[in-house]
Amino acid sequence: MKIYVGIDLHSNNSYFGVINESGERLYDKRIANNPDKILGAMSLISKFGEIEDVVIESTYNWFWLVDLLSENDYPATLANPAQIKQYSGMKVTTDKTDAFFLAELTRLNILPKCWICPPGERATRELLRLRLYLVQKKASMKTSLAQLVSRYTGLCIGGTKIVNMDKAGRHELISFEDALFRAEELVIQINSLEASIKRTEEQALKRLKLKPEFELLTTVPGIGKVLALTIMVETGDISRFSQSGNYTSYCRCVTSNRYSNGKRKGTNNKKNGNKYLSWAYSEAAINTCRYSDGAKSYFDRKVSRTNKMVAYRSLAAKLTKACYHMMKNREVYREEKTFY
Repeated sequence: MKIYVGIDLHSNNSYFGVINESGERLYDKRIANNPDKILGAMSLISKFGEIEDVVIESTYNWFWLVDLLSENDYPATLANPAQIKQYSGMKVTTDKTDAFFLAELTRLNILPKCWICPPGERATRELLRLRLYLVQKKASMKTSLAQLVSRYTGLCIGGTKIVNMDKAGRHELISFEDALFRAEELVIQINSLEASIKRTEEQALKRLKLKPEFELLTTVPGIGKVLALTIMVETGDISRFSQSGNYTSYCRCVTSNRYSNGKRKGTNNKKNGNKYLSWAYSEAAINTCRYSDGAKSYFDRKVSRTNKMVAYRSLAAKLTKACYHMMKNREVYREEKTFY
């Protein structure tokens, strides 16, 4: 008899729900997040029949549990919470109902699944995500600095230009002592973040090397080693995407509109996909515009019909499709094939 296990994972415990191939509930229990206790529960569950799948909702702390199950030859699957929607007519939902719901979805073969990043790449992926966080914080502080100067002077000066000034130059712009103090504190934090970003990049490049198919991404104007490495650890095996459109959608570079009878009826879940790949290709689009005539011409045509944000997203979508074919077919970047 085949059995299906759903696990509702929390910070300090996991709720197990087990059903058979007919949907009959066989076992449920809350287990502390202790490897020995988890394996003890799995040993007990295996007596009910052949374990077809063990489903775990993708939460922030799934690494250890998936690895524990895999190392002990239990099949482990990650469920995608962004695509799972329970029946809205239920009055009460608990950890027990959630666990059995996961088991039921996998029994019916309709479970939305997440890609499981290889253990050897997870730490570096987290490192590159830290870099993204630091880059965003630095950009936010530069914006705050530019706004501060604008408030007191009426001048529109970029944050980078203000940071590169010496203190005397900033003092000429801002005469109020407290405002100048705030500006100097922002400059200190920005420089500190810049140094931290560089150290993070060096550590990531030291720990992980680009695979051959992802090395090709560096032939795209505007995609360097760090950005290519980010794309590699977030994409995984490119063959898991059957078409370029699937990859573009995963990168969140398509609209999420819902249509019926030719009319727009609203939007679907915009969070489906990978937000880190969305950021990576957005950065690539901005950089490529600077270094590629074809990309700049494409961007200008789009801007003439819409705004800059939409134009950049359209360019990012173009790059996702180009990169998909480059990785899948092991080809170098060809501008004429992408934009003409």
